[in-house]
Amino acid sequence: MALIAFVCMFGGALLGAFLRPLLPGHHVSADSRDVVKLGAGLIATQAALVLGLLVSSAKGSFDTMNAEITQAGARIILLDHALARYGSETQDVRKHLQRSLRSTIENIWPKHRDGASGMRVVESSTEWEEASETIRELTPQTESQRLLKAQALQIAGELAQLRWLSLEQSRGSLPTTFLIVLIFWFTVLFVTFCLLTPSNATVITVMLVCALSVAGGVLLVLEMNRPLEGLIKASSAPLENALNHLGR
Repeated sequence: MALIAFVCMFGGALLGAFLRPLLPGHHVSADSRDVVKLGAGLIATQAALVLGLLVSSAKGSFDTMNAEITQAGARIILLDHALARYGSETQDVRKHLQRSLRSTIENIWPKHRDGASGMRVVESSTEWEEASETIRELTPQTESQRLLKAQALQIAGELAQLRWLSLEQSRGSLPTTFLIVLIFWFTVLFVTFCLLTPSNATVITVMLVCALSVAGGVLLVLEMNRPLEGLIKASSAPLENALNHLGR
């Protein structure tokens, strides 16, 4: 989509440069240029405002995902500590928890892409549900163990909620029509710029850099809207830190 945006905008600049020599002289007179500049200024303000809001909204989604990952890491550590206090009967559950977390990290932030990975693998995985089921099957013998089991089940439920919430948020996407309209506005702007300016190497270079910059803004919006996929991902540091604390 960012590449399409770049092609449309830079193509619009080239179209404007091609059309300028074909226009009658009175079409590029001072009065005509003033009207065109007013229209271009209106579109530029509108397009810049919308793109800025999109970047801000996408950054908010990205920050929210980072916060949820941090919360998940903290809850996993608390769950492991509760199971450790329960007694030696929870050794298998704690090892299962460790394997599940390691598998999740490897699927979302793979170091090598030789096998299946990504959000689809995480969504179809049943490791976390199996760990919760194992906790439910614990048979507490004392009041302290009953309280720890209840605490562990509560934390496991909160983790399940965070997991599905993160999966749903990772599918965030902008409506195609919205992006088409935004790209159309910027394309019109680039056509207008070259209609008003004699073409030379400097102008074409500036238009190229501007098209790349705006396309980069579109890329940022699209990438931060999918915080667990693509080029720009939320940090895995909280979960890796939690993994290092498990089993201690």
